[in-house]
Amino acid sequence: MKKFILSVGYAFKGLKHAFATQLNFRIQVSVALIAIAMGLYFNISNTEWHWITLCIALVLMMELFNTGIEALVDLVSPQYNKLAGHVKDVSAAAVLIVAIFTLVTGTIIFLPKILSLIHAA
Repeated sequence: MKKFILSVGYAFKGLKHAFATQLNFRIQVSVALIAIAMGLYFNISNTEWHWITLCIALVLMMELFNTGIEALVDLVSPQYNKLAGHVKDVSAAAVLIVAIFTLVTGTIIFLPKILSLIHAA
């Protein structure tokens, strides 16, 4: 049990580090909070909540993986290295793919609700 509690503590330490040092992570957390607020405001369905929470988790996980990969690349290749740059670029591209998926999903869920609100006004 002690080992489990320590590992959870390390995970929270990692979240704290990412939040303190990574602007993109802070932006993504802010956007996630906006999506949650919109979900509450529009009273979205359970299925829609499933998609929104999945998207939030995927984006934050990918950003954490990207941050870890970038730190590891910097550790093993402190000087400029073309291959190290490719690793960082591919890692960032993975975040971009998930972010695009999230944007499309959020648009599918929220745009009709926003348009309906506009038309009702």
